[in-house]
Amino acid sequence: MLHLQPKKLPSLLESITMLLIVVSIISYFIIFLQSVPHVPILLAVLIMITYGFIKKFSFQQLQDGMVLGAQTGMGAVLIFFLIGVLISSWMASGTIPVLMNVSFGLAEGPWFFAIVFTITAISGVALGSSFTTSATLGVAFLGVAQSMDASLAITAGAIVSGAFFGDKMSPLSDTTNLASTVVKVDLFDHIKNMAWTTVPAFLISFIIFVFISPEQTIESEKIAAIQTGLLDAGLIHWSSWIPLIILVAMSLTKKSAFVSLAVSSLIATVIAGVRQVIPWGDLWHTWFSGFTAQTNNDAVNAMLSRGGIDSMLFTVSLVILALALGGLFFVTGVIPSVILNVQRKLQTIRTITLSTALTAIGINVFIGEQYLSILLTGESYQDIYDRAGLARKNLSRTLEDAGTVINPLVPWSVCGVFLGDVLGVAVIDYLPFAFFCLLSPVLTVIYGLTGKTISTKE
Repeated sequence: MLHLQPKKLPSLLESITMLLIVVSIISYFIIFLQSVPHVPILLAVLIMITYGFIKKFSFQQLQDGMVLGAQTGMGAVLIFFLIGVLISSWMASGTIPVLMNVSFGLAEGPWFFAIVFTITAISGVALGSSFTTSATLGVAFLGVAQSMDASLAITAGAIVSGAFFGDKMSPLSDTTNLASTVVKVDLFDHIKNMAWTTVPAFLISFIIFVFISPEQTIESEKIAAIQTGLLDAGLIHWSSWIPLIILVAMSLTKKSAFVSLAVSSLIATVIAGVRQVIPWGDLWHTWFSGFTAQTNNDAVNAMLSRGGIDSMLFTVSLVILALALGGLFFVTGVIPSVILNVQRKLQTIRTITLSTALTAIGINVFIGEQYLSILLTGESYQDIYDRAGLARKNLSRTLEDAGTVINPLVPWSVCGVFLGDVLGVAVIDYLPFAFFCLLSPVLTVIYGLTGKTISTKE
């Protein structure tokens, strides 16, 4: 979006004022009025259009900015639709139920939240996708937490933390590859350098989740009843593992997320059809409307009735609105003005690292897109790191520490909207418990301020 900026940028004070007005309105509506995010973001779009008219922009220029902003999220929108299909087809084939059944066995031991965090982290590294991990294992673990009356907010925080550990550290992850590619750093050098912040953040998060995990022995009978209900639903079968195995295999062979999700969903649907879980005609309808369980156990029905393209429409509409707002921020010069003014004041390792982190966080907050956070911050700062004699792997690490993992903490961001929808837990509720995501930017800033683990150019 950098080429969207106008020839004459607004002043720094004017830009900051507009950003604060927009964020204040969105925050007030979401936090205090408990409004759906669509309403304040649409109001923010109207405010920015009005601001554009005052600055003598034509509506065509503003519309082009909105369209270009929305276009940046089309890849994610297509993935969202497929994830809706994946969840419904995996429910029908028994893949998510069998994962739930295994998860119940793990839940009977101690440290439930720590186990959720660790398993989703391992899955995230294997799949390279926070979305897929959250939509599959995440849904399974939330079903377990719901049955044992464990905190859904903390469970969701553990899921998000683990999923984004994987999204950050997996060589299969698109954000990991993007961060290393944008600043021209070897992928595995980038991953190794991230370990300085990621490993401590993982260990601290794990310890916290251990201490806040609930006692499980009290709920053992309830867990057993839910497991019996899952088995009685007739969905669990040895073939239920096939869609998961295929998805992992395609991810490891670096097939695109779109193709991997589509193939796994098709195979899951065929398996459900062959096993006659529901009639063939109704089975294809679940791709849009989601799977509906019909058992004698209400708790099991609530856990298994999910998915479908329809369940993603809330998310998709919000993503398009948020990215359109981001396009307006750029076409009016508001965000480019802030970035340019900040860059002029960067002289030391401390100011460069702190500014990089704040820029990545700020783009996540104001635009709501992690790819743009990585791309725009990386493009804006790589020359600054070169002039300061700093290795670019410091920049790529900060892009991930303050870019990738912050997006799920913003209620109107692409990741935040998706996770809140698919997990059924509001971002505001799980945010305080997404310890890994909160710790990563803190550690990267501390290292920048102290100079620890900061490499110079060879």
